[in-house]
Amino acid sequence: MRQLTSLDAQFLAVESARVYGHVAFLGIYDPSTAAGGRLDGESLQRLLAERVHLLPPLRWRLVRVPFELDFPYWAEDPDFDLDFHIRETAVPPPGSDRQLAETAARLFGRPLDRNRPLWELYVIEGLQDGRVAVLTKIHHSVVDGISGNEIMTTLLDPEPTGRVIDPRPADQAPRPVPDEVQMLMRGMLGLPRQPLRALRAFPRAFAGFTDLPGANALPGVPTLSHVYSRVRRTLGSEESTGVLEVTKARPPRTPFNGPVSAHRRVAFGSLSLDAVRQIRREFGTTVNDVVVTICAGAVREWLMERDALPQDPLVAMIPMSVRRRDERGTWGNRISMMVVPIPTNEGDPATRLLRTHELLRSAKERHSALPASLLTDATAFIPPSVASLAARNTVDILSRTRPPLNLVISNVPGPRSSLYCAGAELQSNYPLSVVVDGVGLNITVVSYKNRVDFGIVGDRGQIDDAWAFLAGAAHALRELEELRPERP
Repeated sequence: MRQLTSLDAQFLAVESARVYGHVAFLGIYDPSTAAGGRLDGESLQRLLAERVHLLPPLRWRLVRVPFELDFPYWAEDPDFDLDFHIRETAVPPPGSDRQLAETAARLFGRPLDRNRPLWELYVIEGLQDGRVAVLTKIHHSVVDGISGNEIMTTLLDPEPTGRVIDPRPADQAPRPVPDEVQMLMRGMLGLPRQPLRALRAFPRAFAGFTDLPGANALPGVPTLSHVYSRVRRTLGSEESTGVLEVTKARPPRTPFNGPVSAHRRVAFGSLSLDAVRQIRREFGTTVNDVVVTICAGAVREWLMERDALPQDPLVAMIPMSVRRRDERGTWGNRISMMVVPIPTNEGDPATRLLRTHELLRSAKERHSALPASLLTDATAFIPPSVASLAARNTVDILSRTRPPLNLVISNVPGPRSSLYCAGAELQSNYPLSVVVDGVGLNITVVSYKNRVDFGIVGDRGQIDDAWAFLAGAAHALRELEELRPERP
């Protein structure tokens, strides 16, 4: 039995009939490199059967504590059924990217069954040029971006011929899942620990309260952020004035900042990583600065086309991994969040890049002074019995008044060499992530080989055309390439 942290449990608590807490990877494969030239459900099932013992989270199922007296637990599913988790489907001819995106949006927009391990894998055939897509859904309460990559690394190989896998140990029957009476007793025994957990977390959570995602949407918090930063500078902190701009930023309202529906739009595409790296070198910034600038340009263009661009810069939440090297293989969530204004109000692309660089640098400066466990500490104050209600109601209230954020932008570095699944070469790997009430747009980027792969997820009722963001991103990259200083 392994208990969820308060942060892991929040990804379950936020779920409703309209909000889902899972993430996904949409991999596009070339089966011509596989034995027999095929990649289908049968070959994926063989692969998983050989490797699932290396991936404990794929065998865990959720075990609740009655009356939500304490956070739930993970336990190995004694009735684990690999057949249930691997499914096959197809897109109709001609199998275009847009048809695949519609299929992925429908599959992504279905909640996972909480009575089974929280993942599903869909093999999607019928694509143009004989390609095959694999949509892997897994709940965010199980993994974050880094531990999700660990799962993909275990499933994929550096060569089409595969690799030697450590043999599966002699089968040991999983222990029976505790019944409700046993879990009730466990929950009651854990009750005295809850106030102690909150007291231990209080100093760190209080110091970072103004930096919590969405905090600046609450009345008085921007002023508190401003005063707190001023006091730190007076006491000798080396914070720059840019930190003040970051901490007091409040998100304006946009078309994608209302309550979400139960349906999603998905779009995906790739840009040149080499071009991004070249711009980074020419302007003296970072790859992440360039990616965020591209996203800001794409969102700016989308809003301008709809006559909905606010005068103030949009505010993005940017997830950051705080997982230490010795925490690899521990699963769950080891993340923090930077809340950063992005210069969507800046028309000049070069200035937009330099402003993004300064804003992200100030945000990182502020972030480095915060405890790595801030999100876990902050959620430790919420009693498990009210966590679900508090999570959903808080986000819903903010989405109907002032949005807690405008969008999420995530950039995860990936491998530079080819990977293979059951012998089929991975051509692209598009990430899909979460939208919630008030934050109806998520742009996640993963680098692979010489490209950056964009996955766009938006609320179907608020985003009329998700593909326009990709066109805007390509345009933003071209603008930056044209501005590169020429070398003699």
